Amino acid sequence: MDKIYNILKASVFVLVVAGLIIGIQHAAQAGKSSGAPVKAVAVLYPTTGNQVHGTVTFTKVRDGVKVIADINGLSPGEHGFHIHEFGDCTAFNGKSAGGHFNPDGTPHGAQTATAKNRHVGDLGNITAINSGKAHLELVDSMLAFDGAHSVIGRGVIVHADKDDLTSQPTGAAGSRVACGVIGISK
Repeated sequence: MDKIYNILKASVFVLVVAGLIIGIQHAAQAGKSSGAPVKAVAVLYPTTGNQVHGTVTFTKVRDGVKVIADINGLSPGEHGFHIHEFGDCTAFNGKSAGGHFNPDGTPHGAQTATAKNRHVGDLGNITAINSGKAHLELVDSMLAFDGAHSVIGRGVIVHADKDDLTSQPTGAAGSRVACGVIGISK
């Protein structure tokens, strides 16, 4: 009887240890899949003296991050559209957001330029129609939700003028007419 009891006790011990190992492996796998966020949003508010407002969503996709911007209150035409280094819109003129997000120390350029010829935050221009509305959709391979190119917690700035895509360091896009902070979204 003692021999059967010891075999039963050893079997239960083996099953408990196996269950713990499986549980630990499952928890480790779950931790890997939950890593970086997959969606973020910035709500744009006007800087002092402006009426510009809107939303910008950022969604992780296979080729990078998809950016969708819907902005109202702009003058008709093109306006510089950038991610800036700080998620700080407390200054009346948006200057607290700092300069373009440029972790690689590269020159300013077009969103379509190579990684060596643009800032991570260079998203080019957004074009407003006569009603002041602007819509933009693009996928950017340099943007990320983790690592050195993470946009989480950065600022989004819309400028008064067109970004000429060449002037250093910011494209001569003029004053900042709207500012928002990129935060994690559901």
